[in-house]
Amino acid sequence: MNRIGLFAALALSLSAHAADKPADTVYRNGYIYTVDARDSVQQALAVRGGRIVYVGDNAGVKALTGKKTEVIDLQGRMLMPGLIDGHMHPQSGGSRLLNCSLNYESLTVAQFQSRIQACLDNDKKSGWLIVVNWFQQGMQPDGVETTAAMLDALKTERPIIVRSSFGHSALLNSKGIRLAKIERDTPNPPGGIITRDAQGNATGLLEDAAQDLAMNLLPPLTVAENLAASKAALAAMRQQGITTFLDAYTDPETMTAFTDLQKQGKLTARAHFAVLIDLDKGATPQSAVADLLKQQKQFDQGPTKVAPSMQVRHAKLFMDGVISAPAFTGAMIEPYLVNKGTPEKPDWQPGPHNGPASYFSAESLRATLKELARAHIDPHVHVDGDRAVRETLDAIEDVRATPEGKRMRPALAHDEIVAPEDYARFARLDVTPVLSFQWAKPAPDTVGALKDYMGPKRYALVEPQALLLDAGARIAYGSDWPVDPLDEWFALKVGVTRTAAPSAGKEYQGRLTDQPGLPRAAALRAITLNAAYTLRQETLTGSLEVGKLADLIVLDRNFFTIPAEDIANIKVLQTMVGGKIVYQSKGMR
Repeated sequence: MNRIGLFAALALSLSAHAADKPADTVYRNGYIYTVDARDSVQQALAVRGGRIVYVGDNAGVKALTGKKTEVIDLQGRMLMPGLIDGHMHPQSGGSRLLNCSLNYESLTVAQFQSRIQACLDNDKKSGWLIVVNWFQQGMQPDGVETTAAMLDALKTERPIIVRSSFGHSALLNSKGIRLAKIERDTPNPPGGIITRDAQGNATGLLEDAAQDLAMNLLPPLTVAENLAASKAALAAMRQQGITTFLDAYTDPETMTAFTDLQKQGKLTARAHFAVLIDLDKGATPQSAVADLLKQQKQFDQGPTKVAPSMQVRHAKLFMDGVISAPAFTGAMIEPYLVNKGTPEKPDWQPGPHNGPASYFSAESLRATLKELARAHIDPHVHVDGDRAVRETLDAIEDVRATPEGKRMRPALAHDEIVAPEDYARFARLDVTPVLSFQWAKPAPDTVGALKDYMGPKRYALVEPQALLLDAGARIAYGSDWPVDPLDEWFALKVGVTRTAAPSAGKEYQGRLTDQPGLPRAAALRAITLNAAYTLRQETLTGSLEVGKLADLIVLDRNFFTIPAEDIANIKVLQTMVGGKIVYQSKGMR
């Protein structure tokens, strides 16, 4: 019997015996949105032993209500499956709470310097100052050059590293450049760029893999700091309603911290981890996958249980960087445009490059995917530009021809621009695009840092969420936190409306391009059942059906009936994981 058959049999068995004994918890009088095959809405739901034993009307749940059953009157409020974040970086998000933060804000150079100087004044330690959540694309005015000189003007002898919120750039001061031993003849590392001035001197800005020249010098987090970061991440997730997540780029230290919390009974979300596959420094597909399997053996906790546990069954691969200025490290089919005119009379024409060579060659990508398929590890691939998307789909198409490749569940993260002729390939090859809905809004990174460099024809296609959906793709969601603040409901609002927050400023009002937003049901399915599919959890989580794990959330307002802009204001009143309430706000009482 296959997995679907087993699930159906379990559901029938549980349904047949549902009335044998009372439920632990019963929810009544609700708008229970199930995300089942019909997107049905019910009134009541019952939980016993961490699983759902009833979904239906109020009358039917009475048989499951005993003297010890906790009965929760929803008073018409919406109950739905817990959120499944299919691409985030929780340890990085948690650890950034420990550092000097620029809070993703658009800043002038003077404001940028003032904020960092305040951190220096409040932190008298020696060694590196680590500054995080720098919205590099939002620096004011548009196009301002960011160099070491901005940091050298500060009153300090310390080396400084400022990390872009996008995760693909870092800025050093001159002392940092010296400590990183970056000189005029230092070559660009594979998959990275050392930005230089006209004289060939490093400006302090490092792109993608070049960041490692400095990052490898930073002191690792202590065991206590790693544990604190994990706790902070889980607390943020509970409040957002996240019941399952994928850490899309992990390391042993992160998994050790989450293991410690799991052993203490403090893991409050189902944790999935993707180990980086990097073929630098002489690694081969075979040796890289062998290292991943060693980490899997150490940290994977086996089949999914009622209580949250850890699974290590994914690999992270990077094919490119980001398409927006000033990085231009996204791999594009056609060149980025450059202004061959003047600021007053611009003349945007094809420039000299279309981004870097993809970080995996066609041959190495195919070999790596085949090795992963043989090891039953699903690839999770970073693709931002349309060339990176196409080359990855080409490789997947080849691997699909092998017996192991037919079983693989590949996910392509971000997909900020996709050539229209590749839209239908996602469905045909059963490849899931994992999208960050919040990027589909007018903002510095999608307007000033992107529009002119793409040209009208390509710019009309950026953030193709509904376009991929209409082509039959299974859309899943991933926040990419801490690239952005962790705000799932704002992201869902943007997914539906393609508009920014009212506070974003006049220049960012209106919709991003003429593309439609996502239907509300499609947006919720992306962050529930479809994300569960990418983690091979769709028979256990992602919808509210008899036999599935009781991972669910209660909202303070109805996602479907409120104005679209109000979706951003939704608050989670209660989060349940495996039948256990892990978060509850005062509004639920």
